[in-house]
Amino acid sequence: LAMLNQTELSEFILLGLTDIQGLQHFFFVFFLLFYLTSLLGNAAIVTMVIAEAQLHTPMYFFLGNLSCLDIVYSTVTLPKMLTGLLFGHQPISFGGCLAQLHFFHFLGSTEAVLLATMAYDRYVAICNPLRYTLVMSPRTCLLLAAASWSIGFVHAMIHSVMTSQLSFCGYNHIHHFFCDIKPLLNLACSNTSLNMTLLNIITTSVVLGPFALVVLSYLYIICFIFHKVRSQEGRWKTFSTCASHLTVVALLYIPVLFNYTPTSSGSSLKRDVQVSLLYSAVTPALNPLIYTLRNQDMRSALKKMLGIKT
Repeated sequence: LAMLNQTELSEFILLGLTDIQGLQHFFFVFFLLFYLTSLLGNAAIVTMVIAEAQLHTPMYFFLGNLSCLDIVYSTVTLPKMLTGLLFGHQPISFGGCLAQLHFFHFLGSTEAVLLATMAYDRYVAICNPLRYTLVMSPRTCLLLAAASWSIGFVHAMIHSVMTSQLSFCGYNHIHHFFCDIKPLLNLACSNTSLNMTLLNIITTSVVLGPFALVVLSYLYIICFIFHKVRSQEGRWKTFSTCASHLTVVALLYIPVLFNYTPTSSGSSLKRDVQVSLLYSAVTPALNPLIYTLRNQDMRSALKKMLGIKT
């Protein structure tokens, strides 16, 4: 009978954010706004980066990549979550669940690596301006972007293959709004110690490795600003070019470190869900706003683009 049950579990039920009716409708409107903001804001950035010649620089090439990522990243989880808020618990097939898990980790880890690449770009631009065009050549930029996407893909592939090997044979309710690794491991009937070890080692290094590179880049930038830039105004101007990137880094890395570093393995599922919401719904919507509001080039490109339409 156990074997029969194991083969029969072909779908899971996503329990979503809440069972309280009034809250469901409030959350639906709230997160729909975030999702639409993410889609429109990031699509606007991609359009501007492609259309405007003044934005054909390494910094905006990476920003265009980041915006493409954010559009797909929020689409992996939010439409299913919004459907759940409208119509109650959402069934998801085993294959659909694995696909969601794969793309969530593929795009999330690509974003983590891409933010480190963007920090390196800022470091070269500020600390080595004369060699900037040589170091950050179009070929280098393409290679760095391709490396970011490849690392993300391989990382996600390891998790989806490992998760697909597990057997699920009883309770199929996932206390989450999407198929994440930890809630799935909690439901598995087979031994998950290898999966847990991989989650702790690989995911932590995919998050902490790029994070260490970001910190290192900014330590160099800060040292450079204090040693080489004499005027207070010059220091502020130099550092303000990094402010947008630093804000985005904080918005992504802090919640991710909370959820996926080994110390959090015993943490409550409720907190995991809340923290996941931050980087799957809130961060992709805020990224375009942060970059557009804080950046002169982006603001003028946006005005030009809107001017064409009026």
